[in-house]
Amino acid sequence: MDKYKILFIDDEEELVTTLVERLEYRGMEADFALNGSDAVEMMRKNTYDVVVLDLKMPVMSGTEVMKIIEKEHPRLPVLLITGHGSLGEEHDEKPEGAFDYLEKPIDLEDLIAKMKEAIRSVNAQ
Repeated sequence: MDKYKILFIDDEEELVTTLVERLEYRGMEADFALNGSDAVEMMRKNTYDVVVLDLKMPVMSGTEVMKIIEKEHPRLPVLLITGHGSLGEEHDEKPEGAFDYLEKPIDLEDLIAKMKEAIRSVNAQ
């Protein structure tokens, strides 16, 4: 298993703590933030290979966090996670700046595959 450092940003604490635990069990290093402002500070202090970001969060939305990531960490791949149907009618369209998206509930194998693909894509550039 490849060793990656991942940052999860989601206000659903049970979801992110479970994902972090499951990925660490597989040998990956994962952190989480429960809000956008904490996540921005963490990204300023640490280096991550990929960010997994919820679109719908109180105070600072996922879209606002994306803008900061694009400005401060332009080569950092971002996977969006969203509740079913939150991207609207056009599920095939991902928001600008995002590598891809996953709908909740998240399948761990799909998440790992998309993270690897996002990291490889950035490293190939």
